[in-house]
Formats: sequence, structure tokens, C-alpha cells
Amino acid sequence: MSIRERLSGNEAVATAMKQINPDVVAAYPITPSTEIPQYFSNFVANGTVDTHFIPVESEHSAMSACIGASSAGARVMTATSSQGLALMYEMLNIASGLRLPIVISVANRAISAPLNIHNDHSDSMGVRDSGFIQLYCENNQEAYDNAIMAVKIAEKAKLPVMVCFDGFITSHSIENIELLEDEKVKSFVGDFNPEEYLLDETRNISIGPLDLQKDFFRHRAILSKAMVDSKEIIKEVSDEFYKISSRKYDFIEKYKMDDAIFGIVALNSTCGTIKETIDELREEGIKIGLVKPRCFRPLPQNELADSLKGLKALAVMDKADSINGFSGPLYSEVTSALFKNNVCVPSVNYIYGLGGVDVTKENIKKVCYDLVNIAKKGKSELDLQYLGLEEE
Repeated sequence: MSIRERLSGNEAVATAMKQINPDVVAAYPITPSTEIPQYFSNFVANGTVDTHFIPVESEHSAMSACIGASSAGARVMTATSSQGLALMYEMLNIASGLRLPIVISVANRAISAPLNIHNDHSDSMGVRDSGFIQLYCENNQEAYDNAIMAVKIAEKAKLPVMVCFDGFITSHSIENIELLEDEKVKSFVGDFNPEEYLLDETRNISIGPLDLQKDFFRHRAILSKAMVDSKEIIKEVSDEFYKISSRKYDFIEKYKMDDAIFGIVALNSTCGTIKETIDELREEGIKIGLVKPRCFRPLPQNELADSLKGLKALAVMDKADSINGFSGPLYSEVTSALFKNNVCVPSVNYIYGLGGVDVTKENIKKVCYDLVNIAKKGKSELDLQYLGLEEE
């Protein structure tokens, strides 16, 4: 029987880590993810887990320690945010290139400058091509569930996994969630038995040797194929999780898309606001729906295209700006997926919420009314829009 509890997102993730009982956690504090290793260190101190907890001097050192421990055969987890994730950048690529199944929880926060401690997705989007599987979470329940599934996904795919949820909005807000029993989680993740690791006395291996041109190219191609192949693993693990939790996870979540004429694509906590707004607009007779990618790496291109085909107008909402003179990262990838699948929908990109600016139902309604006008014209004449930006 599931356990009803009231926890913040950070507490929920720390609780998942307690139930997983990883061999090593190495972390350095940074707002708003600090509470995750803080809560977890209490579990270490009181003997609830037998994890070796490594307090390090920087986030670069945290990921370095995780890489060393994972290479030695340990099950490893960590957490960070914003500049901390940016400081890890060098080591993120090494973790994925070495095919190490490290799980990192990211409480999304804006990247400086200017200095800002509030939520947007510029941190995880900034490292989207570092070889990590990326899972995005709307609420505390999803943060807890994905943290558990991430361990099994990482170890089966031999790829590191990043579980992303909104700083403060999710990380610090308290919600009712359902926890699994400790024994269920323990049975679900199972024991970690790596095929190759440095402390294997029966086999000598080398970690991180020099690759010259042809070998480097080949190994990067193998890494890319592993990301493609991870889709089947993510589906398999999610189906297994459904059996023990009755909570269904797919690559995308569709909300009222069956008869939708207009659609919105967005990530994380904003989707809750969008769902409420959709309910109100449906009462006005506006048939609009939401597609929420749970998985951004690997990109579920076919699922996105299939869910969006037939729409008369589409809005893609980005809580990060690529600063490329064209669009945010989510828009670029969604529209590329549509193009590749021969789906043509008039589309517009909205950058919103940078640095934690609130997105309201009125903001979402503006997006929807824009879509109605686009559909009437049969094409989008709108350029990249900055939603909710107050001009001085």
C-alpha cells in the first residue's frame, strides 16, 4: 500500500535517494538544490542508509568524485543547480563519454549574469547535449518517481541521467504525494552489478585513455546510438514502475489533445498553470490542449509529431533562451521533429519566466488567443515573443 505524505520536492527526492540507498553521494551545496544533500546527510548521520557521503569543495569536484566512484563500481547519485551544473560541464561530458550510470537531480535555476537564484531552465538546457538522458518533472510526485526510475534507466542504458524540476516552485513547495514502501523501491532498483569496473580483481581495465581521430569518432557515434537505444529502456522501466505504483509515465503527456485544434508544448511546473487555463478556455469553446514532454533527451520526435499533427496553430513555450537570434531550445527541437515527420503546423515561440518571473493564467490566455488569430490567417506572422516582459 502506498504511503501518503506531505513533502517538498527536495524532500521527496532525498526520500527517494534514501530508499535507493546508493553507495556514494558526492555533493556541494547550491540554492535551490542544497536541501537534497542536506536532508540526505541526515539519513547518513543517523544510520538510515550506509551511503558513503562525500562533502566536496565545488560542484566540479562533486561530479569528479561521482565519476571516480562510478568507475570503481559504485551506484552513485548527486544534486545541483544553475552555476553548479555549469561548473560541472567538463565532467558531465566525461561521465557520459565513459558510459557511467550517474543520477543527478537538478533543481532548475537561472544561469548568471546577472546573478539570479530563481527558476528557469537555462541550466539544464545549457547542458542538453552533454550526453545525459534528461527527464523533466511537473510536480513533487514526478520528481520522486523519476528519481527512482532514473537509477534503473541509467544502469540499463549505461548513460547518466538528469532529473530536472523547477527550483523553489517544485523544490521548496510542499505537496501531498504518494511514496512507495522501502522494500518495493529496493526490489525495483535491485542490486547494482556493473559489467566492468576498476575494482574488479578478475579483470584489468583502463578508464579514460586517449582516443585519436578514428577511435574518438567511433566512440562518439556509439554514445549517440546509446541515446537512441535508451528510448526502449525508458519505456521498459516506466512500464515496470507502473506495475508497482499505478502511475503511468510515457515520453510525453497529452492533456485534452484528442479533439484539440490548438496546442501548447511546455515543460515542468508551468504545465499545471496551463492545464487550469485550458479548462477555463474549454468553457469558452476554445479547443486547446497541452503536450508535456517528460523526456527531452532522447528527444521523442515521433511521439511529438504524432501528437501535434492536425493542429491549426501551435505555441511552444521556452523557459530558456538560446540567444541565437531565432528561438528557445524547446521550440527549435519541436519544430525540427515536426519537419522531419512531414508535419506542418503554423507555430510561434514564447520565451517566458526567465529569472523566475511568474507566468499567470492571463499570460497563457494571451498565448491561446494568439493561436486563434494564427489559425484564422492560416499562418504565423508572429516572431519570437517574450511573454510577460514588462517594458520600462
